[in-house]
Amino acid sequence: MSFELALLLVTFLVLVVVDAPIAVALGLASVVYLAVADLAPMMVVAQRMIAGIDSFTLLAIPLFLLAGMLMVKGGLAPRIVNLCSALVGHMTGGLAIVMIAACMMFGSLSGSGVADVVAIGTMMLPAMRERGYHPGFSSAALGCAGSLGTVIPPSIVLIVYGTATNTSIGQLFIGAIIPGLLLGLSLMAVAWWISRKHGWRGGDEIASGTVGQAFLSAIPALIAPVIIVGGIRAGIFTPTEAAGAGVVYALLVGGLFYRSINWADIGRMLRETTEMTGSILLVIASASVFGWILAAEQVPQLAVNGIVNLSESPVVALLLIMLVVLILGTFMESLAIILILAPVFLPVLTAYQIDPVYFGILLCVNLAIGANTPPLGIDLMAACRTAGIPMSASFRHLLPFLGAMIAVLVLLVLFPQIITGVIGTR
Repeated sequence: MSFELALLLVTFLVLVVVDAPIAVALGLASVVYLAVADLAPMMVVAQRMIAGIDSFTLLAIPLFLLAGMLMVKGGLAPRIVNLCSALVGHMTGGLAIVMIAACMMFGSLSGSGVADVVAIGTMMLPAMRERGYHPGFSSAALGCAGSLGTVIPPSIVLIVYGTATNTSIGQLFIGAIIPGLLLGLSLMAVAWWISRKHGWRGGDEIASGTVGQAFLSAIPALIAPVIIVGGIRAGIFTPTEAAGAGVVYALLVGGLFYRSINWADIGRMLRETTEMTGSILLVIASASVFGWILAAEQVPQLAVNGIVNLSESPVVALLLIMLVVLILGTFMESLAIILILAPVFLPVLTAYQIDPVYFGILLCVNLAIGANTPPLGIDLMAACRTAGIPMSASFRHLLPFLGAMIAVLVLLVLFPQIITGVIGTR
């Protein structure tokens, strides 16, 4: 390892440890490297940052964020919760299972784990507290369930991965459906088991007529993911066009059908979308400079040689990579990990003949776990803040949920056909 590369990595890690924003850490470490190394003039920083976000596909990010906000304000999230309550709310641990199921459904609208946590948590956590559920348990379940928005399409993380690796976002969306369902079902099983142990019961059983009413009321919310994912699958939309269609649909449903969105709401949501998109694009722009430097230092080739020397088995290689990502996920944001590591590991995928779509979905499942692992755990942090408890209060309730998610990740590594069989690759 050269002195310049060591300086780049040490500067980045120091900035991360002192809790600098990840975009600042990536950008400043790159500037320090270029100031010392004789690689390129400093002007290349601005050039690479602009090139990193000069992608039509990235336009899907603000559109999906806006669509998710419109659907929350338009009243689709409460209708999803009502439908889930009518279907499974009477079971043992019913409210916890309702919350997880609602997060799965809303994740197919928002594309964001934090948005999923806040939208569903504000409705479910007070009710769970009244029923006697421990707030730490509720927050741990909510954080893990909310992170399914990282996996279930239209996942913003999948969009960024597809853009960074030039991988089909449509195939990523299709391939992520079954892993998202497996994660949700595993979390429901854990919630049921723990609730049964503590005697946390659901509500009263709902009459069949009420179930039908809840289903009819939720139809507009259920149609939205069909339009988005089905349109991409059928070749009607590109991912960016599907995001635009989602915005139009949310406006029609919330503004004309339910009449719960006004012009003031639209203005506020546009401002919030702009702020969120700006922070995401700044990370992408800074990471593009950082990744360009890693490529110039031949880090991808070093990664290939190091992993190949350890094992010739693709399964062992994937497990090693997943372990590295799990560790990094405890203190780094998902987008930064993807933008830094995905280009590094692409040559490794080529060497082992691993499909990049399959790998991208594994990576997103891994990052959903990382979004709930301290000390960062952005989704767990959002859940605890929504519940009004310190993050540490959820730790002892967190392990069973993380264990279930890790078990699903290992299952996907050992049986790639779960994903490749859907996307039509081997």
